[in-house]
Amino acid sequence: MADGSQVVMIGATGAVGGEVVKALIGMDSIAGITLLGRSRYEGPGDDRISHHVVDVSDPENYRHLLPGHSHAICTLGIGQPSKAERAQFLKIDRDLPLAFGRACCEAGVGHFELLSSVGADSASKSFYLRSKGELEDGLDELGFARLSLFHPSMILTPTNRYGASQALTLAVWPWLTPLLAGPLRKLRGVKVARLGQAIALNLDRTALAHSGAASETLEWDDFNRIVED
Repeated sequence: MADGSQVVMIGATGAVGGEVVKALIGMDSIAGITLLGRSRYEGPGDDRISHHVVDVSDPENYRHLLPGHSHAICTLGIGQPSKAERAQFLKIDRDLPLAFGRACCEAGVGHFELLSSVGADSASKSFYLRSKGELEDGLDELGFARLSLFHPSMILTPTNRYGASQALTLAVWPWLTPLLAGPLRKLRGVKVARLGQAIALNLDRTALAHSGAASETLEWDDFNRIVED
């Protein structure tokens, strides 16, 4: 492979994933972008992009594509978790990303980035947050040289993707932002494009959370710091 960062990713067809790819394309440090998914990637083209239609539920379908990558990114997830059955949610938001992480680790990928959620905690009473926390714990146990856990609160998209409830949220959330101060700053909504940029640009940075720590948790202030630096 060419000199520079080689990135492999699942979830590129989602709202956040699409923005991550756009940002990666604009980075000179990225030598190659391998996208894995069940459907065809139809975003902006670039000579560095290699797309493979695979069954992401079975690592044996894509394991041979992983060696040689320095970074892995997972933005896979159900758009409306509240409308999904628990078994389906666990499969897509916990089990598939963990299987991808395990396969990446075995292939020698040193840095793994995960789109997770603010409040993720395996001890949480919330099914959603507990599941996210279980995924994070599982990835942490794999022993990546660097693990970046992105914890957004509300992700603000430019268009309404999920009906009346999201329309209301998109209208109200910007007005709430000034009220979320101090410890509540991490609950501020983040524009999907800015979140995608932060995930991509973080590949070129050293860990932000704790000096020397393999795992870093990134929240609202971190997203903005990464993009604005």
